[in-house]
Amino acid sequence: MLRHHLPFAVPGQTIGLFGGSFDPPHGGHVHVSREALKRFGLDRVWWLVSPGNPLKARGPAPLAKRLAAARALVRHPRIEVTDVEAQIGTRYTAATLARLRALYPGVRFVWLMGADNLTQFHHWQDWDQIMCNVPVGVLARPGDRISARTSVAAQRFRSAKIPASAAPLLGRLDAPAWCFLNVPMVDLSSSAIRARGDWG
Repeated sequence: MLRHHLPFAVPGQTIGLFGGSFDPPHGGHVHVSREALKRFGLDRVWWLVSPGNPLKARGPAPLAKRLAAARALVRHPRIEVTDVEAQIGTRYTAATLARLRALYPGVRFVWLMGADNLTQFHHWQDWDQIMCNVPVGVLARPGDRISARTSVAAQRFRSAKIPASAAPLLGRLDAPAWCFLNVPMVDLSSSAIRARGDWG
């Protein structure tokens, strides 16, 4: 895949990667991205709008529809909506990260996720490889804090957890390193929006 189709980054930058189906994207995604930029000291956040979620039996809405909705929603100069996984032909996060690290030498990546994803992170393919290859920033969402803190991933990598006060350093640390942040919450979810019938 030609490099010029991918987002621009230069060596020395720290890029937060926020992956998901975004089916549909909503204000909560933007809120988490803005908090991550501020709290983790990131230069940019890239939304990785996935072709499909391997953990979900039913496929999401068409990629073009989700990309268009996300780009219409995001109005922040340092948050970029991308279809990186479709461009580079990966479906699993571990493979995506390995490819991006090869494509962007000298760029530091931080994987971003909500606390709900940390709870079931151990079901992801090569999840421990993800933890060992890039720092991970976890942002708390309503109802997920206790289960996330006691999750398999949190327990397995408890010695690699850094305090919230050190969050701005996360992108400059060698993996494994992860940080759990409690942030002001926006109680929105894609599944609730779909259930209401607000996403065709």
